[in-house]
Amino acid sequence: MSNCSKCILDSWGEFRLSIKAKLSFSISIIVAVILALSIIIYYFSTKAEIQKGVEEQVAFIAGQIGSTLETSESAVQFMEKTIGDKLRAAAMSAKLLLDPDINNIKNEQLVELSKRLGVDHITLWQREGDDIIARRSSEPSEIDFSSKTWDYWHTAFHQLFDNGEVTIAEGQKLENFWSGPFNFAATDPSQVRKWGYYYDGTTNYMINPFVSAKPLQDFNITTGTDSLIKKIMADQKGLLEITGFDPQFFGKSPIIKMKQGMPVYNLDVRDIPFGTYTFKDSENDAFYIQQAIASGEPVSAKSSVKGKNLLKTFIPIIIDKTYVIGITFDNDTIEEPLNRHLLLQTLISLGLTLATMAVSYFIADFMLRGLNQIFRKVNAIAEGNFGEIITIRSKDELGLLASRVDTMGNNLHDYTSQLKDAAEELRSTKQYLESFVNHTSDAIHVADLAGRITQVNKAFEKMYGWTSREILGQPLDNVPDEYERSHNELEATVLRGGSVTDIETVRYTKSGTPMDISITISPIRDELGSIIAIASISRNITSRKQTEEMIRRSEKLSVVGQIAAGVAHEVRNPLTTLRGFVQLQKQSGSLSRTHLDIMLNELDQINMIVSEFLVFAKPQASRYQPVNVQSIVNDIMMLLESEAKMNNVQLILSSESDLPTVIGEANQLKQVFVNVMKNGMEAMAAGGELTVELARAGAEAIMLRFIDQGCGIAAEDLQRLGEPFFTRKDSGNGLGLMVSQQIIAGHKGNIVFRSELGKGTCVEISLPADS
Repeated sequence: MSNCSKCILDSWGEFRLSIKAKLSFSISIIVAVILALSIIIYYFSTKAEIQKGVEEQVAFIAGQIGSTLETSESAVQFMEKTIGDKLRAAAMSAKLLLDPDINNIKNEQLVELSKRLGVDHITLWQREGDDIIARRSSEPSEIDFSSKTWDYWHTAFHQLFDNGEVTIAEGQKLENFWSGPFNFAATDPSQVRKWGYYYDGTTNYMINPFVSAKPLQDFNITTGTDSLIKKIMADQKGLLEITGFDPQFFGKSPIIKMKQGMPVYNLDVRDIPFGTYTFKDSENDAFYIQQAIASGEPVSAKSSVKGKNLLKTFIPIIIDKTYVIGITFDNDTIEEPLNRHLLLQTLISLGLTLATMAVSYFIADFMLRGLNQIFRKVNAIAEGNFGEIITIRSKDELGLLASRVDTMGNNLHDYTSQLKDAAEELRSTKQYLESFVNHTSDAIHVADLAGRITQVNKAFEKMYGWTSREILGQPLDNVPDEYERSHNELEATVLRGGSVTDIETVRYTKSGTPMDISITISPIRDELGSIIAIASISRNITSRKQTEEMIRRSEKLSVVGQIAAGVAHEVRNPLTTLRGFVQLQKQSGSLSRTHLDIMLNELDQINMIVSEFLVFAKPQASRYQPVNVQSIVNDIMMLLESEAKMNNVQLILSSESDLPTVIGEANQLKQVFVNVMKNGMEAMAAGGELTVELARAGAEAIMLRFIDQGCGIAAEDLQRLGEPFFTRKDSGNGLGLMVSQQIIAGHKGNIVFRSELGKGTCVEISLPADS
């Protein structure tokens, strides 16, 4: 048997095992689902019973605490009332024994009186303005103490002084008497005391006897709610803590006051009046507390605090005010028996599932033996042998399957031959097309009808600068605004089924540089003939366009050179005669030397200007030396001043101080500046201002700006400035700016024209400074 046959038989064996595995797995899944449903029903029913037991336990605990709290509150209230009555009696006795004027009372009297009346201390208070201050006391630390910051205590004091009756909700209220709840002493925060305040208008002070409230505290610890909570927690497994919440203060910022430099959490504003609050989850607990108060029913919630999974139950109770009892259980301890039984049942179910899988696997093996012949036929087809015949002739499902497999083998033989021929043809065509697209020098890109790029070649990446990763799936937005309309017309032509060939236009590269291209656009159709995409082939013709432009400029320059040579030859001869005449006159002395010097300088300038025409035919040697640009501009403005006045033009010079010199030819630069300023004056037919600005351009250059208020230059004309014979002047020849540009370029400088129609022109000339 060949290696290929062995591989096919191995595959057949894996296939048989796969079917058996699927069948046994399906049966096992059904059994597993039934067992899982049984486990789930057991879990939830048992959990409900446990939950019910916990709820009953919580209700019992809450009932115990509620009863104890009610009894404790009643006992505490009775004790407070008894102490209050005692304090009132002591205060009334003190009133009888003391002088009605506080000025006649001494602190020593109060010490003796306290012992006599059986109270710890007595303090006398006086109202002074909006404050009530302790002026006499048997407790020295109480003297001069103010009550202004004591909240409702201060309000109660004023009510006693006003009408002898206290109306605030807090404390014990009797005729001409008020006793606040026991609290930490302001003068000694380590002491908890009970105070009484008496004032009937017969004295100019309020009498304040007070005693220690330690018996009240001891009662809460030994007999009250906290004692019961300790007993309950000792008897209940899994019970972590019991907390009493006061909704009036819980969840709010604690009211902490400074007493004798110590922060004190007053007993009458406690958010946890009894129990402990170790497992804090303040934000969520506050929400559940409010929910329990609103519904009047217990609210349970699970949470995780300090690494423990907790079950918290909040139960509202009403005694003299509304409290919420929080009972916290260790949820893991509650669910531990349930989880143990659940694990046991899961292991039993897993064993049953594995046994079911093994039994069903052997049953599936027996059922699949009749398919061996069919699979041998399939193996033969896999080897490429389509002639083997299946001998099964039964009329059941296996016989019908065998017949269809024979037919399939014959058809596969025909289809395989056809596919091999088609695949070879497609491979050859694909290689040819890929080679053509990737190796052509023209940029090719394909876009769908939405304009998104779907394919580009390497020439496109090189020409335009975008990589395939950057551009695929994105629109190609590189058409200049002025060519947008013609581009849309070309696309419309292609979408109508036409094609566009070798159209010269301009496109932007990735860097934003315009590029002259020749473009061919064609539609791409699907098998139904519908246009589904547009293919564009671009060729860079920038170099060709530049070459053509250079040829045209060279031809013009050649003509200019011939003209300039002829003009220079004809003009220089009479200038030579004129110069000799002026020199002769100078020797004879018939003219002043100053006038003759000016004439000679101007004749030299005229000679130099005419000589510049020879630049077109033959470059002349220049003698560069340091030149003061500001001095040149001053001379030119002096020469042009009379002409400017005649044309109603005002010349304005703005120059920075201490400008550096430049290396150049003074006469050539003067020629450029004169040409630019005359052009500016001629542009202002109605007059105006011609401003010349001189400034530094960095550390290595000087910038000259010639700004006129003339008619301006059109945008299309700006691009042609400097071309020979291009001018909009009636008497111009278009050579002045070309000569100026050539002079500035010879000085390694730069000249830029900025202008808009109707807004004047600015000519910027930058020249390198002499380093």
